[in-house]
Formats: sequence, C-alpha cells, structure tokens
Amino acid sequence: MSKNSNFSRADFMSFFRDTEKLNELSVDDRLEVFCSILTGSSDFSAKLLNELLSDYGVGHLRVVEEN
Repeated sequence: MSKNSNFSRADFMSFFRDTEKLNELSVDDRLEVFCSILTGSSDFSAKLLNELLSDYGVGHLRVVEEN
C-alpha cells in the first residue's frame, strides 16, 4: 500500500473477515491488534470476557464481576 492510499473501514473489515489474509499475520501481530482494538474501559464487561473465553474454548477461567 502506498503512502497516499487510504485503508478504509471497509478495507479493514474485508481483511479481518478473510481467513487467508488473517493467516498472513504473525501471532505477535494478532496479539497487538487484539490488545489494542477496544476504545476504553467501557468496552469491557464480565459478559464480554466470559463470551470470549467460551469462544476460544478456555474452560479453566471465569471472569466474575465485582460490585
């Protein structure tokens, strides 16, 4: 991609949904995106984190919300 071209939201989502393209990313690349994609603390909830754990088959961890 040249310096003058734009990478639009549509471009990103197309890339993200393309398994072959995602497989071009290293584990470090994936971790960088995963750890920085959310905008802030309001994005996090016990429900979201537990769904994520479930989606990845992580059965030995559970997030508990504290009041």
